Amino acid sequence: MKLRLLLSVAVLAAAFWAAAQPADSLARRTALAEARYLKSIYKTDEAIELLSTLVKPGVLDEEVLSELADCHFQNSDYETAAGTYQLLSLHAPENLLYKIKEMQLAYRMKDYAACASFGRSVLARDSIPAVATLAGDAFNLAGQTDSALVYYRRALALKPRNEAVVSKAANLLLADKKYDDVIAMTAGYLALDPDNFTVSPIQGLAYYLSARYDSSEAVFKHLEDLGMDNYPLHYYLGQSYWHNGTVYAAEPELLKAWAIDSSDANLAWTIAAVKVEMRRPFERQVKPWLEKAEAMIQPDSSLVSRIHQQYGTGYYGEEIFDRAITHYQEAYRYNPSFIQALSTIAYCYERQKKYKQALEYYEKYLKVAKPGSRGYEFAKKSIEYIKGELFMNEK
Repeated sequence: MKLRLLLSVAVLAAAFWAAAQPADSLARRTALAEARYLKSIYKTDEAIELLSTLVKPGVLDEEVLSELADCHFQNSDYETAAGTYQLLSLHAPENLLYKIKEMQLAYRMKDYAACASFGRSVLARDSIPAVATLAGDAFNLAGQTDSALVYYRRALALKPRNEAVVSKAANLLLADKKYDDVIAMTAGYLALDPDNFTVSPIQGLAYYLSARYDSSEAVFKHLEDLGMDNYPLHYYLGQSYWHNGTVYAAEPELLKAWAIDSSDANLAWTIAAVKVEMRRPFERQVKPWLEKAEAMIQPDSSLVSRIHQQYGTGYYGEEIFDRAITHYQEAYRYNPSFIQALSTIAYCYERQKKYKQALEYYEKYLKVAKPGSRGYEFAKKSIEYIKGELFMNEK
């Protein structure tokens, strides 16, 4: 009999509170021990097969079902594991392990509302820091950051020295621009672990973003003295020095940041500004940095041209010719090698019977098109037709 069918029978039996107790035979104990060994060496399929032989209709064997649920969990069959733990939880509601397993499975299956609900149920009976943290994670991933913070704070009240939870909570507060709360939370942790490389930078950033540059400078300088060496450290330390007017100290830090990541136009501009304040030679030392910043904020002409081309094609297909013309003009402006835009603009004008504009663009096209090509010949014939129409209209 299939395991799911056996479980269904067991659920039905449990619903009527008529489940018999399993017979504790030598064969059962031997099979259980073998199954546990198979599970321990990650032969979970074999363990499941063996345990399934111990599931009997009308008998709710909690020990066997618990092992089966754990095997399914280990095997990443979360749905079957969740169903089995649900049955076990109904059978033994006082057993917190089953609720915690249901909570973990709900999280794995991305059912964050259920995960949080299981977490509340567990915490109503016992204060477990890891459960509070997981409930906070579930609320966080569900986008309910206020509730996430409630549970992160609860986890920290139970276990203050938990840098992962402090980091999560502080980053949520940072995103909400609650800088004083960030500073207070990180200060509490750093009182226990003053040299922490995860929490200290968050505190330093909160000081920086709230314009307390003396404090941000002190935090980041301390981390640098401890050996930290990364882009955010040098960037914010350099920026803090600059805002504090210590430009000579700012320059080397900003250059260290640039050596790690040279993709930030604002950093290039800041280096230029620092060099100006230090009265560095403009042409030789300042201008190159301004040029770097300017180059990074210039759009990719080829990409912009292709974007406008697709706009133009879309409007052309719907015969909204005025808008199509505008976009094809931009596509050509950003990419002068896209000469087909000229003939397409001409044809749009022709369809609108704006023959003078059409003639202008067909002639522009002929100047750059390859003589004898299909487009060239089409434009020549179109010019002949348009000149005839203009002649007739003038009469």
